[in-house]
Amino acid sequence: MYSAAVSSQLRGDPPAAGNLSPIKFEARREGIVDSIDRSESSMQEEGYGSLCEDDHFMCIANLNLSVWTVPACSVQVAIPRMLKKDIGQLGNRILNNFSCVVLGGLVAEHKISTRMDRSDDACIDIMSLATCLRGKLEKLYPLSDDCCIYRVSSESCNSKGSLSAPQTISIGPLHHGREELKAMEEHKLRYSKQFLQRTQVSLEDFLKFIERNEKKLRNCYAETISLESQDFVEMILLDAIFLIEFLLSFSNRKFVASGDRIFEKPWLLIGIKHDIWSVENQIPFFILEDLFELAKTRKLDERYDGLSISKLLTPFCSNICELLLIDKSLLEINFAGSKHFVDLLRLCIEPSDHQLDTEIETINTPTLPTITELHRAGVKFEIGSNKPLFDIRFDKIKGTLEIPKLRIEIVLSYIKNLQIFETLHCKTNHVNDYAIVLSLLVSSPKDAELLIQKGILEHTDSVAASTLCGEIGKQARWWSNKFYYGGLARDLSAYGRSPWRKWNANLKQNYFNTPWASISVIAAVLLLLLTLTQTVCSIIAIWMSLVKHV
Repeated sequence: MYSAAVSSQLRGDPPAAGNLSPIKFEARREGIVDSIDRSESSMQEEGYGSLCEDDHFMCIANLNLSVWTVPACSVQVAIPRMLKKDIGQLGNRILNNFSCVVLGGLVAEHKISTRMDRSDDACIDIMSLATCLRGKLEKLYPLSDDCCIYRVSSESCNSKGSLSAPQTISIGPLHHGREELKAMEEHKLRYSKQFLQRTQVSLEDFLKFIERNEKKLRNCYAETISLESQDFVEMILLDAIFLIEFLLSFSNRKFVASGDRIFEKPWLLIGIKHDIWSVENQIPFFILEDLFELAKTRKLDERYDGLSISKLLTPFCSNICELLLIDKSLLEINFAGSKHFVDLLRLCIEPSDHQLDTEIETINTPTLPTITELHRAGVKFEIGSNKPLFDIRFDKIKGTLEIPKLRIEIVLSYIKNLQIFETLHCKTNHVNDYAIVLSLLVSSPKDAELLIQKGILEHTDSVAASTLCGEIGKQARWWSNKFYYGGLARDLSAYGRSPWRKWNANLKQNYFNTPWASISVIAAVLLLLLTLTQTVCSIIAIWMSLVKHV
């Protein structure tokens, strides 16, 4: 046993692979221990293995003849050899530990360098991302006070999504190029040709004018318009000229060209009129006004004398003024301060300060009795004649609620577009609060039926009418600190809670609603009184007879 151990030491056999530490294996796997393996090989070559083969066998023979034949000598030689083996193993452990430290450092250094390489890659990605983002930031137009035209979010649209978006013709860039609207592009070209034939101002001059105002025009839209400059200028010019020609033809049919495909088709005319009032289908008024004034500088048509965009709007808006109970004189008054068609309509329909309830209260949740509940409390309903649409008034002394006439089915799209524009652009809430009041008052077909009977709500179907009133209320947003009908809500709620008024109203509505019902009630009361009188007389007679007998 001892000779085998010594022979192994003398031969300088390398340690088995299984004795390698985990860190050495990790280092070998990472491919960074080639130099260490080479150093270990050189150390082995410098040991016993460096002796020549003859000297090696001579040493072994000498040991066998001189030492191992004598037991005492064998013991003397074996003990130091065993100690040398233990010391050698201890040295190997120290060497292995040192190697592990060195290898661990190399592995750690390799991993750190790998992370640094990856960090360098990350830095490259960040630089690329920063460059891309910087380009986007530089393309943004600065915010401007001219912004007045918006694209409606999906939350603000109704289920059909057709009230704020055009269905027949696109005006402006927001719906430009839509496939279903391209049929009207030829009509725009024809109207542009007619317009250019009435003036000596060249097409190039009109295009240059639009180009000079391009930045201002783009600032009017809330979103960045992706159209190139050439396409944008062409689109604005064609759309603006179309609107000018349309207003001219509407105000005076002598401007309508022979064979005109729009004014000869009522359904197409109605569709265009509807789309002009769509909140997403607008171009600024200033470009219409300036183009028309530019054309008048070298006009060829004497009919242009005395005309302006504000005057052309009066005949075009006459029908909608009747529907929304707007004084036509307000059109020219508010034109100068309006941005586009929808904004002009908003300024005209907004009530003045003296028409509103001055007691604007902070209300957490808007509550109003319904029309049916107010009717049961004895409230009388009357048409608010010659009053603006939003002027709803309640007389507490007379118990009369005045509501302006509403053609709900016809004006629904106008009110909803006004409501959307007010929410996106304005600081006031008149249309929004009107929608809240209307939806709270008319919450059932029975409510709608009562207003239809009074002529306040114009519709043939009470179910459909109540549904339309509810549609208006769906888009309303509640602002507790700015409710313009706070006083109205307070007075109606207080009036509707009175039990005495409910009893009195019930008596009038159910027992004195017709002459025959009144006669029946009076007859019943008289019969009751006569019966009571007869009973009292009988009791008195009995009492008197008893007294006589006593």
